[in-house]
Amino acid sequence: MADNFESTPGTFLLVDAHGEITTSRAHGTGAEKDIVLVPAPSSHPDDPLNWSPRRKKLSALCMAAYVLVIGICSSALYSTLDPLSKATGLTYNDLNSGTGYMFLLLGWGCPVWQAFAVQYGKRPVYLITLAGTLGVMVWQPHIQTNGQWIAAKILQGFFGAPMESIAEITVSDVFFTHERGKYMALYALALGYSNGIAPLIMGFINDGQGYQWVFYWCAIFCAIAFALVFFCMEETKFNRTQYLDGQATSNSAHKTNEQPLKNDNSVKDDLETSPTNRTQPTCINTDLTKKSYMAKLKPIERSGFQQKNRVLGMTLEPFFLLRFPIVVYAGFLYGSNIIWLSVLNATESMVLSARPYNMSTSMLGLTFIAPLVGTTLAACYTGLFGDRFILHLARRNSGTFQAEYRLWLFIPSLFLIPFGCILFGVGAYHQVHWFAIVFAMGVISFTTTAGSQMSIAYCVDCYRDLGGEALAAVIIIRNTMAFGIGYAVTPWAVNLGYQNAFILGAFLGLAHNLTIFPVIKWGRALRQRTAARYWAKVEEMPGHH
Repeated sequence: MADNFESTPGTFLLVDAHGEITTSRAHGTGAEKDIVLVPAPSSHPDDPLNWSPRRKKLSALCMAAYVLVIGICSSALYSTLDPLSKATGLTYNDLNSGTGYMFLLLGWGCPVWQAFAVQYGKRPVYLITLAGTLGVMVWQPHIQTNGQWIAAKILQGFFGAPMESIAEITVSDVFFTHERGKYMALYALALGYSNGIAPLIMGFINDGQGYQWVFYWCAIFCAIAFALVFFCMEETKFNRTQYLDGQATSNSAHKTNEQPLKNDNSVKDDLETSPTNRTQPTCINTDLTKKSYMAKLKPIERSGFQQKNRVLGMTLEPFFLLRFPIVVYAGFLYGSNIIWLSVLNATESMVLSARPYNMSTSMLGLTFIAPLVGTTLAACYTGLFGDRFILHLARRNSGTFQAEYRLWLFIPSLFLIPFGCILFGVGAYHQVHWFAIVFAMGVISFTTTAGSQMSIAYCVDCYRDLGGEALAAVIIIRNTMAFGIGYAVTPWAVNLGYQNAFILGAFLGLAHNLTIFPVIKWGRALRQRTAARYWAKVEEMPGHH
């Protein structure tokens, strides 16, 4: 159930500078003490929002390790294409087609795992999918036919799908709105590092131990991550409704008739009169006991079996959310920014392995240090700067937060995507020094990492009570776009030539990021028009609070 009974989802009080509202606030002094805790924590010590900083950071660490390992398994293939083709007789087209199916299932598998997580919890999803990915990685070195290859990649995509949605919702379960940015950035960092680390280390493994050990090492990484998750990661599914002391547990306030759009100060007035904001700060009930360590090790919670099984119905919920324009836009924005990573992966080897660069496989792997640097800088930008930036805008707006504040963080991408594309494509055409090509790879990686994290954060800010379902819908759109570009990028670059292809790409990158401005202006209106449908859906969904 929502903690602030805002009539418009994604608009809520985040900063109470004058102490006029009585509600749960962040601990600390100075700039922190006026921050309103969204969502409002319950009184139970096992509520993830009440966990100690150590428990929260351990959960985030396990999430990042999961994403890193699954991401490495998904990207390891790029170092083994040639020996794998020679050993199996499969063509490059066969191998790349199988990879395309994997990326498609990385998106379309999300609704299934999201429904499973809502019913049974996120911990079993992490464990089952790590075990499944481990099995697939052990199988892949022994594949001999195209049918087996496609089947393996479909299974790998299905088991890897939670990397695309469950991980971000784990962050939303554990951290408050004002602190999610840096942990969403940690997720983006792990995902971006997996794309850079895999070709960096797997090229050396391939040269030193053979292509089969590329897959075996992936299986070993899965086993290590499985042990880490099993012993260190707690379940974050928690129904806090029954423990919200003195707080309203019905969102009937949402069901009022929508009023015409008001200015933001009027929105603040509406929020201040809501039942939730008039409650006392939530205190932890010391009569309630924490789970024991052995209880935390349960692979699956019993409560999931005691509820009515609605996995099949909940699998279809993300498709319902495709009726929401903001969800569709977040998916488009995510896909439009992430496709440049696919373009980079598909063309980098073609450029740097040819004349005049003539780089070896190992040297090609080392060039991925640049994307790692770009990813790191993007995580610092969206995480450290991003959280401070939205708090600054909320304070300027009398404490009221609007979800569209996140979109202002796309401003650097307006310049960096065209710059990176032109430097890469025009530079490759004119055979400039290799450092310019590698520098462009770092710039593009910055924009893809930052763009993915900000798109996710915007979606969750808008519809946080259905964040998992909304993200599953976003990932479906994103991965369908990535699936399409995977088939188009090579003939596009070859037929147009690097210079013309990437100049066109520069203008496309500028165009899709310019869409933030109309959404900044009219996004709240779009959210308000879908409010009635949204709150009705929140009311009927199991496991939401």
